[in-house]
Amino acid sequence: MLEINELTRRFGETTAVDRVSFEVPSGQMTGFVGANGAGKTTTMRMVMGVLGITEGEVRWRGRPITRLDRRAFGYMPEERGLYPKQPLLDQLVYIARLKGMGAAEARKQVRELLERFGIGERSKDHLEKLSLGNQQRVQIIASVLPRPQALVLDEPFSGLDPVAVDSMVELLRDHTRDGIPVLFSSHQLDLVERLCDRLVVLAKGRTVATGTVAELRDTGQPRFRLVLGGDAGWVRDLPGLDVLDLEGSTALLAVTEPGAEQRAIAEATRRGDVHEFARVRPALSEIYREVTA
Repeated sequence: MLEINELTRRFGETTAVDRVSFEVPSGQMTGFVGANGAGKTTTMRMVMGVLGITEGEVRWRGRPITRLDRRAFGYMPEERGLYPKQPLLDQLVYIARLKGMGAAEARKQVRELLERFGIGERSKDHLEKLSLGNQQRVQIIASVLPRPQALVLDEPFSGLDPVAVDSMVELLRDHTRDGIPVLFSSHQLDLVERLCDRLVVLAKGRTVATGTVAELRDTGQPRFRLVLGGDAGWVRDLPGLDVLDLEGSTALLAVTEPGAEQRAIAEATRRGDVHEFARVRPALSEIYREVTA
C-alpha cells in the first residue's frame, strides 16, 4: 500500500498542498480529481520525490519511502519527457534498460506494448512525427517499463481516442490484477467513476472527500424520486424534506429529517396512485460540485 500522510508543500507564503492524506491500496485504482490548481500535480511530484516535501511523509509498504522504492514505480509526469528526434523503439528500449531490463527482454516487451497500443508499425518513426494522441501512447508505454511496483500517472487519458482509452484501461487492469496500486489524476469524471475503486477529491490544496464511489454517493442528504398518478405539488408542505425539483407528477426530494421519506410515501399512498418511489444516488459530477463548492 502507498500511504500519503499530512503532505504539505509551501512556495514562499503560498501553501499549494495543505495536509493531504489518503491511501492507494494494493490492487486498486485510485482516482485523483480536482480543478486546475487544486494541488494534484504537486502532490504526485512529492510522492515521486521530484519535489521536496515541506511537511508530512510518503510511506510504502508500511515504512517511509526511499529513493530505491521510487525507482521501481512507473511515473507519468504532467510535462512529457521523451526525445522528439529519436525513434520510438530505440528510446523505449533505452528507458527500459535504464530501469534494469536486459536488451533482448526490453526490445521484446516494447514491441508487444507498441502493438497493443496500435502503433507497432511506427516503431522506427521519430516521436515528433506522431500525432499528440500517439505521443501520449508512447508516454504511457514508457511509464510501465519494466513491470512497476506502483503506478503514479498524471492525466494519462488526456488526448487519447476511445480505442486508446480502452487499451489503457485494459493495461491498468492487468496491473491491478497483479496487486499493483495505481494512482491517476483525470478531469474525465465519467471515466474516473467507471474505473476507480477509490476516489480522492482535492480543492484548494486540501482533501475534501475520499472513499469509494458508493461511499461518496451515500454521503450527504438521501434523495428520492416520487412519481404520482396526479399532481405532486403538495409535497412542498411536508416537513423534513427539501424539494429539489418538481414537475407535474414527479418530485425529487432530499431528506433533511430522518424518517421524513416514510411519511412522504404514506401520505402519497393515502392521496392516490404512486407509480415510483426510489432512492436516487447522485452522479460523481454532482458529488464533485458539492464537495468543491
